[in-house]
Amino acid sequence: MSPSARPSRTTPPVSDAGARRIAQLALPALVVLAAEPLYVLVDTAVVGHLGPVPLAAVAVGGTVMSLAVWIGTLMAYGTTGRAARRFGAGDRAAAVAEGVQASWLALGAGVLMALGAQAGAGPLAHLLAGDPIAAEAAAGWLRIAALGAPGLLLAAAGNGWMRGVQEVRRPLLIVLGANVLSAILCPVLVYPLGWGLTGSAVANVVAQTVAGGFFLLALVRAARALRPRPQIMVQQLTVGRDLLIRGAAFQACFLSATAVAARFGVAAVGAHQIALQLWFFCALALDAVAIAAQSLVGAALGAGDADAARDVARRVTVAGGVAGAGFAVLAAAGAEVVPGWFTSDAGVHAQAAIVWPWFVGLLPFAGVVYALDGVLIGAGDVGYLRNVTLASALLGFLPAIWLAHAFGWGLGGVWAGLGLFTFVRFGAMVWRWRSARWAVVGVGR
Repeated sequence: MSPSARPSRTTPPVSDAGARRIAQLALPALVVLAAEPLYVLVDTAVVGHLGPVPLAAVAVGGTVMSLAVWIGTLMAYGTTGRAARRFGAGDRAAAVAEGVQASWLALGAGVLMALGAQAGAGPLAHLLAGDPIAAEAAAGWLRIAALGAPGLLLAAAGNGWMRGVQEVRRPLLIVLGANVLSAILCPVLVYPLGWGLTGSAVANVVAQTVAGGFFLLALVRAARALRPRPQIMVQQLTVGRDLLIRGAAFQACFLSATAVAARFGVAAVGAHQIALQLWFFCALALDAVAIAAQSLVGAALGAGDADAARDVARRVTVAGGVAGAGFAVLAAAGAEVVPGWFTSDAGVHAQAAIVWPWFVGLLPFAGVVYALDGVLIGAGDVGYLRNVTLASALLGFLPAIWLAHAFGWGLGGVWAGLGLFTFVRFGAMVWRWRSARWAVVGVGR
């Protein structure tokens, strides 16, 4: 069914979007968001004890797989915004219909990724890895792990429409259950069964396929019609264009960072993998408040209540900054301990000590940036997000890390680029929030 079909009227809670309502949406989202990167951290720790080459292989292969995660995040965010506005306008059926079309897109994209990885894993791994042995290991891991892409993207689409209709319990149970299963399978497959690096990849595929299947089942039960609607899918792709460009800028940055880190040696790329995965973990945990903002801001603007949307924006900005500072305190306290959870290699520990001050210092600013990302995505102000991200990447991050490569600045130079990327976005996002130009009411934008 399309959004133009006969609506089923609902009364979403857009008039009471205070701290309690934000927490009701954010806390389950926190578990959902943290589940995947937490599993990646467990995976990194398990593989890290196999040696520096397997750790470097997961770093390279995982960076390529982050392309699928990026597309999934893009799909979830775009679907949340569109579904939330329809839910706010009182049409839950149209909100669910957005999930149907997003799931068709997810399935098609996931199958293409899984097939493409079988041929492209080798060239990609050799392009990113400085060590040929690590590149071969990364390619083998990637060919298996990519088979989970359809399930990963179906889960992302499912999370998107469920967040739009402010349903948080089922996504929590599905994602948490699938990742607990995989966290148990990973060490068992890697060590007692002796599958090594292959066991890590298989555990990834199991988690993603199980999660995608359960989200698909939930959609079948909720939707009035399941057939594909090309016109609606085109609209979703058009609306998601700016998010796509924004996401491509992120991926160019992180792929380049891994490639440059690999040029400084196996120990450097291993330390970069540890710090980067911890950064992703903190970022997605901080994004829990942003998820609540997407849903509440979209619903408030869909219901024509700009004042409620601005109030949500103010609250989540403060919450994001406080949460980022809290993560910074924890990271600083664990500077001497946390790298040892992932590897016993002294060279990796030495490189991690270079990265850590950057990692700690950037977290409070990142908390505000991620919160405001959620506000603007929920408001449909993705054109501004696109422009800010492109400017930050082209004028900050990418020049800094390639200068680091040219002049041998090491991981400190790579993470200085990440700092510049964060600071430029921080200034531009705060200015936009204060201007209130993003608070445009109505079902569509």
